[in-house]
Amino acid sequence: MDKIEHKFYGINGINMHVAEVGEGPLVLFLHGFPELWYSWRHQMLFLADHGYRAVAPDLRGYGDTTCVDIGDSDKFTIHHLVGDIVHLLDTIALDHEKVFVVGHDWGAHIAWRLGLFRPDKVKALVNLSVPYFPRETNENIVDMLRAIHGDDYYVCRFQKPGDIEGELAKIDIKTVMKSFFNTFTAGTLYLRKGEGFGGAPDGLPPWLSDFDLDYFASKFERTGFTGGINYFRAIAKSWELTAPWTGAKIEVPAKFIWGDLGRAYHMIGVKYYIENGGFQRDVPKLEEIVLIKGAAHFIQQERVNEINKHIYDFIQKF
Repeated sequence: MDKIEHKFYGINGINMHVAEVGEGPLVLFLHGFPELWYSWRHQMLFLADHGYRAVAPDLRGYGDTTCVDIGDSDKFTIHHLVGDIVHLLDTIALDHEKVFVVGHDWGAHIAWRLGLFRPDKVKALVNLSVPYFPRETNENIVDMLRAIHGDDYYVCRFQKPGDIEGELAKIDIKTVMKSFFNTFTAGTLYLRKGEGFGGAPDGLPPWLSDFDLDYFASKFERTGFTGGINYFRAIAKSWELTAPWTGAKIEVPAKFIWGDLGRAYHMIGVKYYIENGGFQRDVPKLEEIVLIKGAAHFIQQERVNEINKHIYDFIQKF
């Protein structure tokens, strides 16, 4: 870990913290919720040892990235999130080279859209846990989720500013982090008002050490969760703004990896979309889909060696 350097860049109106290690072709890692650059620590060191320059930012609203107005969720639309990455690449990519992009959870969502909006920036994508969700519906996705799952579904609970934050503030930060890491597995996540995580396991998942938990907790204790939750609050606005891309395809080489215990695997319609041609239709250059048995949501931390190999085997082809 001592080999990893930490830098700051003025990016798209914010001060972005970036972790970096290694030399060679650039591989950009984008984390999810509620995470940090640190979620990629294993992959960064592995790829640096195999001849790549591994770069992972704290995304807008997270960690040591600052100068973000978390009081305005409209500044967390997909256009802002992808815009941050475009500006970062314009700043750090040598000779404006195309780069490899690896995303997980919200980071995967951003990476898919980067490939959609700016394929000129991307050599190839490897995304984990969250497939591409195209904009094909005439109904706002938050309204659709509320109709299917009700008001206690976690995405719906996140919509009212200050509401879920007030509940989380009553819980020790390490308990909150353990609950998030333990509950993003198979099944539907409900956060009923006043019940917190409803009896989530108290212990650490086997892939997370006390040191790791302390690192995550130290950052979220300082920043709170509003920045990350704002991504969910901006979903409706992002849906409005992305109307011009309805039906558009992602025309960059891609690989997708997920686990059969992950939440996305059990979402209504997702397996059908992936297994019956919809995913391939929307991402025509999708070369591989990998399902890892017994793996859940935080797959790059759960199955370090497998994910390292899957990423390396794919990107070294280009």
